[in-house]
Amino acid sequence: MEPVKIGLLGLGTVGGGTVSVLSRNANEIARRAGRAITISQAAAKEYSKDISGLETVGNITDDAFAVVNDPDVEIIIELIGGYSPALELVMKAIENGKHVVTANKALIATHGNEIFAAAQAKGVTVAFEAAVAGGIPIIKAVREGLAANQIEWAAGIINGTSNFILSEMLLKSRDFDDVLAEAQALGYAEANPEFDIEGVDAAHKLTILSSIAFGIPLQFDKVYREGITNIERQDVAYALELGYKIKHLGITRMTDQGVELRVHPTLIPHRRLIANVDGVMNAILVKGDAVGPTLYYGAGAGSEPTASSVIADVVDVVRALTTDPGNRVPHLAFQPSAMSDIAIKPMEEVETGYYLRVLAVDKPGVLSDITSILGDLNISIEAIIQKEPEGDVADVPVIFLTQMTREKNMNQAISKIEALASVKDKVKRIRVESLA
Repeated sequence: MEPVKIGLLGLGTVGGGTVSVLSRNANEIARRAGRAITISQAAAKEYSKDISGLETVGNITDDAFAVVNDPDVEIIIELIGGYSPALELVMKAIENGKHVVTANKALIATHGNEIFAAAQAKGVTVAFEAAVAGGIPIIKAVREGLAANQIEWAAGIINGTSNFILSEMLLKSRDFDDVLAEAQALGYAEANPEFDIEGVDAAHKLTILSSIAFGIPLQFDKVYREGITNIERQDVAYALELGYKIKHLGITRMTDQGVELRVHPTLIPHRRLIANVDGVMNAILVKGDAVGPTLYYGAGAGSEPTASSVIADVVDVVRALTTDPGNRVPHLAFQPSAMSDIAIKPMEEVETGYYLRVLAVDKPGVLSDITSILGDLNISIEAIIQKEPEGDVADVPVIFLTQMTREKNMNQAISKIEALASVKDKVKRIRVESLA
């Protein structure tokens, strides 16, 4: 049987890893797929000549559209990233009747509905395992492995850069700016780290995960997003004193009022397995009604871990090349006709616990004023830590841990607390999740 011919767009970090793994494990991959797989065409403006296995690539050009239009190519792997020209290339590949494999989370999260509709109409597959959590096969796990379950919620560390920064702040008592500079020096963070530290990357991934978990359209624009730039070393220390660790989580949950879609720093009990995932690693908890909580851990980025997911998708596509399109695994887990337009729950209606750090004047009555405000809004306090003043400083930090309350109530409480003459700065608020 003739080998399946691949067109590879992009020979950067992941593209180079894909060439290396595919060439190194060619025999094993062919045994699994049932046919040999070869990269007959690749497109890249610039690439390293030192990529292992590069000699197995048939032809390298700088014209990506020439690869997409090659009639001998059956599967396109898009590893360019970004929105354009990636979108145009993917849509052209679909128009040409080619299957597509991509690691482009931004593209899928923002244009996935359009892409999947086109693929459905043309009878081709668009596979995207590598778009969420790199080498962790979370898409396949939720879409296929947990197909018997009603998914109740999913929560995950899905950005390695943010996790590295928070881990260093905790383990080595370092400041945010210091760790960010190291992350950039190590190549974990870009020169402009906004996508990582402001939660954009995690929001892309959460959009995809939520769609597969609940059978809803991709809705990146409705994700509540909060980054880690305001987390200070003292917050990390106080959280640990209360028995928690701070992680930057993507959380999606099905409720009677709609689906929660949120990315933000979160206190989680320090004994939870996911609380102890450090460095650049990723981990995702998924709770199904039948299976209970399940945890998926591994490398969320990197050349060969991501290539592992890319090639796994290629193998799946090759296995299904002769399958009737109606009998293939649906792109977003549910049959297109069964997708539900369930509302996204407004953030102000979300209920969670809260960590509050208040800088207040050290005098009688201040604590009573704050607790009265919380009590008037039916916010129950679980724990309070009041630090001793240092030297001649008259202001002291007071830390409150609250029980579950609605976000809009907490917004009102914070506004009233900040209006007190005895409160000297903005209230620091971090949400708390038990992930039980």
